Amino acid sequence: MEGGDAANMLRILVATDCHLGYMEKDEVRRHDSFHAFEEICAIAERQGVDFVLLGGDLFHENKPSRSTLVKAIEILRRYCLNDRPVPFQVVSDQTLNFQNAFGHVNYEDPHFNVGLPVFTIHGNHDDPAGVDNLSVVDILSACNLVNYFGKTVLGGSGVGQIALHPILIRKGSTAVALYGLGNIRDERLNRMFQTPHAVQWMRPESQEGCQVSDWFNILVLHQNRVKTNPKNAINEHFLPRFLDFIVWGHEHECLVDPQEVPGMGFHISQPGSSVATSLIDGESKPKHVLLLEIKGNQYRPTKIPLTSVRPFEYTEVILKDEPDIDPNNQCSILEHLDKVVGKLIEKSSKQVVNRKELKLPLIRVKVDYSGFMTINPQRFGQKYVGKVANPQDILIFSKATKRTKVEGLRSHSLPLDPNIAACFAIARWAVPSEYCSAISPSTPLFCS
Repeated sequence: MEGGDAANMLRILVATDCHLGYMEKDEVRRHDSFHAFEEICAIAERQGVDFVLLGGDLFHENKPSRSTLVKAIEILRRYCLNDRPVPFQVVSDQTLNFQNAFGHVNYEDPHFNVGLPVFTIHGNHDDPAGVDNLSVVDILSACNLVNYFGKTVLGGSGVGQIALHPILIRKGSTAVALYGLGNIRDERLNRMFQTPHAVQWMRPESQEGCQVSDWFNILVLHQNRVKTNPKNAINEHFLPRFLDFIVWGHEHECLVDPQEVPGMGFHISQPGSSVATSLIDGESKPKHVLLLEIKGNQYRPTKIPLTSVRPFEYTEVILKDEPDIDPNNQCSILEHLDKVVGKLIEKSSKQVVNRKELKLPLIRVKVDYSGFMTINPQRFGQKYVGKVANPQDILIFSKATKRTKVEGLRSHSLPLDPNIAACFAIARWAVPSEYCSAISPSTPLFCS
């Protein structure tokens, strides 16, 4: 995208999974989620963006504490309420976009000076519930601090049916159709995408000077993306090809650089969480937000690092691969793990950007202890109180998985001898269903 005509360029700051209130009872980490969210708002203010787009899980809990709710309102009020003019228009039927009592975007309310609009969907942590189907995000919406969209009512029978009406945004010659899909249980949404007409995408109507093809189509959703179980995730190929850009929430690993999906024509950005809620390898990657600049049908992504995030170092150790460890000497195991933790603490200290706000790091060592004795993680961490933010769970132990004999048989291409099958039955072992056809009907078996 060449140079920029500000009057025709829509500038959006994108973030997901802020998890406000996470670890609020921990004396060391209780403010982490709020510091990160305030930095996101400060970046939006500094960059002069048109609006902030959040991809769900703004809160960590469906019913956050009063303290968490008050802090969230304070941050939004501090950055969003001002007399800065909003340079874009919402031209769609807003009663279809915003499911609240007012039915319009918050900056159009004459009783509020909203200078930084925030648009958000809900995630699985702050999803609607109860008789009135309300989310904590509805509270912020009623306070006129956020524009809550993507809240669907599952109509119809069977698997259900939803219609997605985009928020149509115009800024000069740039037209953006913003689709939102708040979190729905993955198994159900998976079935809906595979059921004809269960998910209806409402396209903008052609207007004078603006055809359907002129709209830049964005989808923000909050679902499983990692396919450990295909039925419990949303496949990118379920989505329509007319989309141009997708903001994927829920997955916490920061993969903010847009990735093209082969054969689909759209790009996906996964900003990840702004606070580490699981001490796993994916969360140890540097955290970023995305500045998305759109002009016509072109866009320019710029990733911006978050500097207020607590340092987090992760590594894995396989004890049997370490030559300096004696399997029969627990002291040698302790000495080795102490060296590993010490190096991680030193590494985190060197990577700190702002020395004035030096924070205790999060440290996680995954230990494969196959063939070795374990040690008490809590006792191990006592010496690191005041040195790391999570002394109680620095270590996590695991063993290399072993294939069972039955699993080995599953890959065997030869038919199973009926006599052997009978022995399996006596031992109450499960026989794979593909072998059942090779066994005499009179043989007593339990087939999986």
